[in-house]
Amino acid sequence: MNDLTPPTHDERVANLKGMGHSRKRVEDARFTQGKGNYVDDVKLPGMLFGDFVRSPYAHARVVSIDTAAAMAVPGVLAVLTAKDLAPLNLHWMPTLAGDKQMVLADGKVLFQGQEVAYVVATDRYAAADGVEAVVVEYSELPVVTDPFKALEPGAPVLREDLAGQTSGAHGARRHHNHIFKWEVGDEAATDQAIGEAEVVAEEMVYYHRTHPCPLETCGCVASMDKINGKLTLWGTFQAPHVVRTVASLLSGIEEHNIRVISPDIGGGFGNKVGVYPGYICSIVASIVTGKPVKWVEDRMENLMATAFARDYWMKGKISATKEGKITGLHCHVTADHGAFDACADPTKFPAGFMSICTGSYDIPVAYLGVDGVYTNKAPGGVSYRCSFRVTEAAYFIERMIEVLAIELNMDAAELRAKNFIRKDQFPYQSALGWEYDSGDYHTAWDKALKAVDYDGLRREQATRVEAFKRGETRKLLGIGLTHFTEIVGAGPIKNCDILGMGMFDSCEIRIHPTGSAIARLGTISQGQGHATTFAQILASEIGIPADSITIEEGDTDTAPYGLGTYGSRSTPVAGAAAAMAGRKIRAKAQMIAAYLLEVHDDDVEFDVDRFVVKGAPERFKTMKAIAYAAYNQAIPGVEPGLEAVSYYDPPNMTYPFGAYICVMEIDVDTGVHEIRQFYALDDCGTRINPMVIEGQVHGGLTEALAIAMGQEIAYDEIGNVKTGTLMDFFLPTAWETPHYTSDHTVTPSPHHPIGAKGVGESPNVGGVPAFSNAVHDAFRAFGLRQSHMPHDHWRIWRIAHDLGLHD
Repeated sequence: MNDLTPPTHDERVANLKGMGHSRKRVEDARFTQGKGNYVDDVKLPGMLFGDFVRSPYAHARVVSIDTAAAMAVPGVLAVLTAKDLAPLNLHWMPTLAGDKQMVLADGKVLFQGQEVAYVVATDRYAAADGVEAVVVEYSELPVVTDPFKALEPGAPVLREDLAGQTSGAHGARRHHNHIFKWEVGDEAATDQAIGEAEVVAEEMVYYHRTHPCPLETCGCVASMDKINGKLTLWGTFQAPHVVRTVASLLSGIEEHNIRVISPDIGGGFGNKVGVYPGYICSIVASIVTGKPVKWVEDRMENLMATAFARDYWMKGKISATKEGKITGLHCHVTADHGAFDACADPTKFPAGFMSICTGSYDIPVAYLGVDGVYTNKAPGGVSYRCSFRVTEAAYFIERMIEVLAIELNMDAAELRAKNFIRKDQFPYQSALGWEYDSGDYHTAWDKALKAVDYDGLRREQATRVEAFKRGETRKLLGIGLTHFTEIVGAGPIKNCDILGMGMFDSCEIRIHPTGSAIARLGTISQGQGHATTFAQILASEIGIPADSITIEEGDTDTAPYGLGTYGSRSTPVAGAAAAMAGRKIRAKAQMIAAYLLEVHDDDVEFDVDRFVVKGAPERFKTMKAIAYAAYNQAIPGVEPGLEAVSYYDPPNMTYPFGAYICVMEIDVDTGVHEIRQFYALDDCGTRINPMVIEGQVHGGLTEALAIAMGQEIAYDEIGNVKTGTLMDFFLPTAWETPHYTSDHTVTPSPHHPIGAKGVGESPNVGGVPAFSNAVHDAFRAFGLRQSHMPHDHWRIWRIAHDLGLHD
């Protein structure tokens, strides 16, 4: 072959590096060389620094705040309190859940670490010294950190600002610490099915409070230019356009005069969706001083005061026939929301998508009720690497399947297979209202069981139990099974919004005359590899190599309006917007190609990177040639240029699923566990970049490991955070992280333009119950039915102790 030989079809496909290609992440070149641009890298002339005085108490009156000594500290320029913000009506701010939250403590504090005053200084050291010099007098109040005790008649009144209000954003309040009661499903029919059932299993399933703990903490830089009246805000924002809208509503600055920039972000996982007091105070400080103001929280502040995750007490009942066919599911949740309801959930779903709690199973009737409760804990309710409480829902149903298997004395794998939604039932309408798009659960499950030699593992486990009873070993074997279904891709404007903004997303594409391109999207990457994978989608759609396509996000002055990145919505929504915009480009390119080839539009067809004449493929025009012609030829009936914009409103969510199996050995004398094998099969529909998918799965499983096996935000009886440093809050290192075996099936979504469903959060959703079920399964033969996460060494040792295995 010589250099003049035209490339083959396969060579042209390979050159595109489009969908299905394991293309290396283009972002990594700058990250691995220390050339990333994060919020703390933003340095502006005359920049000031902000820091918070935070409450040491979980519940106390603020008797007085003396700022005189702080103002005398060299470099301190201002100390803001609620009294300073009140004239601007900024001492409280709306939350994304329809509640309101103190920006700075107004009269009292409601959780340890709450923001009391904001010190502005010429450098971070002076700001820290100023914080130490502020004198706050507190009067302690009774503390309640238990949501059940918070609802008792004599419980302390936490939210005095809501005194006398019997209803909130989501309906009636039945107690002064009650936020809402949200219900879905048919409770009467569910209770009837359970009451008439042959077998019923009941259990309280607790998903403990944890925290995303991203590598980069939250922060911002606010810069108000009083000359042109424009506010620029750099920040760790997962939804920069929404932040711009909120900033406009709060500040009164017209939205076109606000520019929000999300630079590189060192992990989000839901922690950076909401609006924090640091953002508001920095904006106010910049307006007051006329200088840029930076605020970056430290690690303890991040763990104590920024948005938490989980904290769901889920009381379940599940019924079945003696043969194991599920007949009903009842779930009541007591949801601990902390001091303020600041959950970033779609407006119509105050408990997020918890109603996916029927999971992968064909359950004829179900009911879900959720009571939101105020306590003296930090607010937030972050969907930590999951789509709006899907992780809680998956954990609940997978634990209930396990306890039902115990009640039936049935193998848990068999019970699952007996109740899976069948392939021919899709699209499937769940008992709680969701329409699952597609799935082939039995194929995935059979593949997973075969891959790990499930029958052989059960024989080994039985042999191990007998050896343990004979005193020949002190290690038990647990097999943790999970089959989960997610609901991601929020979402359709008809039922998903945040603060009234429909959860569509967007893409704008501009093809340059020389055949390269730039695409701007309303999302923002926090490590998902958007610059790599979105370019691959467009490469396949428009026939320009991925290496010739630049992806831009995170600047509200250039990107089209979008609802951001969280809840695995990037590919299902923004990826669809990119594909649809690409098809608009291709449609115009087809007209240009037909003109250049002197044939009718219908006589040319797209072929990888060009348009060819039907029946005469030797006659063609490449996309590069078409792009050049779009700018230098007058084509009748066609505007010059080659650009397109798409705002995509999905017709439905997408429903990725997976089958996970964890094989774990546990030493009953120490509580130490060893993960011998972890098999993860994911079905995310069309796979864009297998290598990126594998990286997402490995990362998500490691976070799931942390949550299930030790990660916890714990409080003592007076509301002190006991796990506020990385000495106490478990983050797995390479030492604790096991080897993962990833696998897949492909069931495309029928309504998504490229059939993709999303995968970034699946491993966290499915991983947690797999790890937890392995612990439970190891002790099942000795009578264990249910224990609460996290399963650290001490708690596992306690399980063995309470079962009498140390005697």
